[in-house]
Amino acid sequence: MNIRFIFIIGLVYIVGLSSLTVAENSWTDYRGPNQDGSINGVDLPLQWSESKQVLWKTFVHGRGWSSPVVANDQVWITTATPNGRELYALCIDANSGKILLDRKLFQIAKPQFAHAFNSYASPSPLIDGSHVYISFGSPGTACLNLKTHKIIWKRTDLVCDHFRGAGSSPFIYENLIILTMDGADYQYLIALDKVTGNTVWRTDRSTDFGDLDPNTGLPKRGGDFRKSYSTPVLGQVNGQSQLISPGAKAVFGYDPHTGKEIWSIRYGNHSSAARTLVEHDMAFVNTGYGKAELLGIRIDGKGDLTNTHVVWRLRKGAPNKPSPVLYDGHLYTVTDGGVASCIHSKTGKVIWQARIGGEYSASLLLSNGNIYSFDQGGTCLVFQANPKEFKMVSKSKLDDGFMSSPAVLYKSLILRSKTHLYRIQKKSK
Repeated sequence: MNIRFIFIIGLVYIVGLSSLTVAENSWTDYRGPNQDGSINGVDLPLQWSESKQVLWKTFVHGRGWSSPVVANDQVWITTATPNGRELYALCIDANSGKILLDRKLFQIAKPQFAHAFNSYASPSPLIDGSHVYISFGSPGTACLNLKTHKIIWKRTDLVCDHFRGAGSSPFIYENLIILTMDGADYQYLIALDKVTGNTVWRTDRSTDFGDLDPNTGLPKRGGDFRKSYSTPVLGQVNGQSQLISPGAKAVFGYDPHTGKEIWSIRYGNHSSAARTLVEHDMAFVNTGYGKAELLGIRIDGKGDLTNTHVVWRLRKGAPNKPSPVLYDGHLYTVTDGGVASCIHSKTGKVIWQARIGGEYSASLLLSNGNIYSFDQGGTCLVFQANPKEFKMVSKSKLDDGFMSSPAVLYKSLILRSKTHLYRIQKKSK
């Protein structure tokens, strides 16, 4: 009896220790293990420069805004030639910064247009178990073996005019890789079998865009108001999983097993890029361009919930691109133009706002009560997740700016600037 009890306690300890190790040495989604930009119990560096705390720095050819993901001491990113004709997957040794793989996955004869602010390699990779999933949107998606780097499958038949370039990253649910294709022409989610790449389900958006030109009967501005760039998140309602997916003009809840639409909430904006956060039965959704709003919504209904489930609406100080973080009942955001806010998550009340300067695209990182914000000029400003007042902790600067979001590996930061990949780590005393 006592021996069995000791064995069980030991087993629980080992399992817990194993989980901790996995959390520390992997960052498999571009917003981390919780898909919300948070990591706890990790002593990350607070200040650095080109000459301090840089364990390694590696040049990355081409142009790409995809964020790094990490597993098995491998860092994965994507890049592309500036004209979008060649699309690459890169694997970098996390300990040395050495490039282990630099493979052209797709050759594109006639690339779609991509806005100068975007890149042809903006969707971030996704790691699951022994495989990494690489997507460039409609031009191509591939699955590679993490150990051998062998290509397992490819898909190049997913039609979508991204209009200004792709942005949504792959999402994994059980045995499915779910891709978001919100273009000017088609708007849909598609789930692929992660082993074979075969289609399991496809769901078209049910949005009434209300954008048809009365003279031509065609969408205004070529469908510009129909596109979006957000990546889904998972919510739970009464033990049932929901795929929460913002698009142009509306956010939707879907059954991730089948793609069946459960609910929708309409709004007036488009080109949403920031990723949704979930807290219990509430979700916090950025609506995108056309004067961005941040919505606090309930996700426990069915059908059109526009008039019943919007709990609060923030009309001033909502970001377009940087995804927020959630800490102790408060949302922390930084706008594209450099205004930080603390917002009560239940009521939407703005507790404080502070102008921190800079221009931002990268999503926020939360660690040990500190929030890391990376701007397009190369500055990282760290401030406290403090609901009483804005309090800056530190400020650091690297040579080039950030369009990509950070990753965490053990006690170090993996940062991608416009030209280089860095590992930032406290030097041993």
